Amino acid sequence: MERKKILIITYYWPPAGGPGVQRWLKFAKYLPDFGWKPVIYTPENPSYPLLDETLMKDVPKDIEIVRTKIWEPYQLAEKLNKSNKKFKAGQFDVGKNQSWKSRLSIWVRGNFFIPDARVFWVKPSIQFLERYLKEHNIDTIVTSGPPHSLHLIGLGLKNKLPNIKWIADFRDPWTEISYYKHLKLTKSSDQKHRQLESAVFKNADITLATSYTDAENFKKAGANAVCITNGFDESDSNEGNKQHNKSFVLSYIGVLEQLRNPENLWRSLDELVKENAEFAKHFSLKFVGRIDDKILHTIENSSLKNHILNLGYLPHGKAVEEMQTSEMLLITNFPNESSRGIIPGKIFEYLVSGKQILSFGPDKADVAKILEETHAGKHFSYDDSVSVKKFILEKFDLWKNGNLSENTQQIEQFSRKNLTRQLADIL
Repeated sequence: MERKKILIITYYWPPAGGPGVQRWLKFAKYLPDFGWKPVIYTPENPSYPLLDETLMKDVPKDIEIVRTKIWEPYQLAEKLNKSNKKFKAGQFDVGKNQSWKSRLSIWVRGNFFIPDARVFWVKPSIQFLERYLKEHNIDTIVTSGPPHSLHLIGLGLKNKLPNIKWIADFRDPWTEISYYKHLKLTKSSDQKHRQLESAVFKNADITLATSYTDAENFKKAGANAVCITNGFDESDSNEGNKQHNKSFVLSYIGVLEQLRNPENLWRSLDELVKENAEFAKHFSLKFVGRIDDKILHTIENSSLKNHILNLGYLPHGKAVEEMQTSEMLLITNFPNESSRGIIPGKIFEYLVSGKQILSFGPDKADVAKILEETHAGKHFSYDDSVSVKKFILEKFDLWKNGNLSENTQQIEQFSRKNLTRQLADIL
């Protein structure tokens, strides 16, 4: 039986690194097992914040990839202010860390590029893909955002080809994401963002969310929403180092930005190092990825200075190995209530590692639900320090006595292949 074609419109594709690329890379890897032939549409000359050549191994050898050129204003933004490099990953300075150049750049980014700086790819992509879909007899498309401008490509194609089946995949929310309120939007710009988001929700045949809460919120906003979380790929798992490590290592894997900075954790660790000589002797704080320089500066000016191991960005496979040489894994979310539905993609690889997970974010978060269901760790708010110290010390004492066990449960539901099966059922 001939597989049915599906066009996946995505900005992030290998050699892009980071979590944004992996969702549709893995779906594309497993969709052929369920009767679908993916075709990828992606920029020819993208400006990626991170590169990871090792992810190329997951690209199916026979997959069709269609590329067209994109113009992005990031080079201009970086000339204005070097810290604007963060914009490419949806990050920027906040609060007291903002210079006047940062404030100006954020205002320009929020009000001139709606919904984002990849918007200049929308019109040429609609023109190109209208012809391409007709010529290749493709009637199902996916748009994956952020960048949410890609959903405008889907909206434009739906207007021109009403019979096309369109799935809008939101890896993160649009106007409900935490940094939205920091964009310094004018009233008219805010209104335009919300009108475009509403049009996507109401015209897409299916809106995919990566969390349970986001799916419910999208439904309330008029979308035909379904949740398919991110997950882990069994082929990526690495047994790594299962022996008793010489150090009690707490690791953060990924990008740590100012809006998700667990200051109460750094204070708690600082106190533990000062108060507990045995803890200070064995503790190590490991960063794998890109940590904001201002956060790193703060930690380095505390008692934790001599306990830091900063490995920088590593290829995905190496990052998975570093999870295994840890005793606890840190995950952080935005602190406000509207972010309860964000489930960082790395939690699923954390789960399959079997290590204890220390999570920070708003109360009643979807992450907390997953940790409780899988017995994989504990979730805390950003104003809780006493319970955090107690939890870390409990795990340290278990580790010291060789009793820190790996007892995660019910994680098979989050395997990439099972998640692709869910997607195929929807298709």
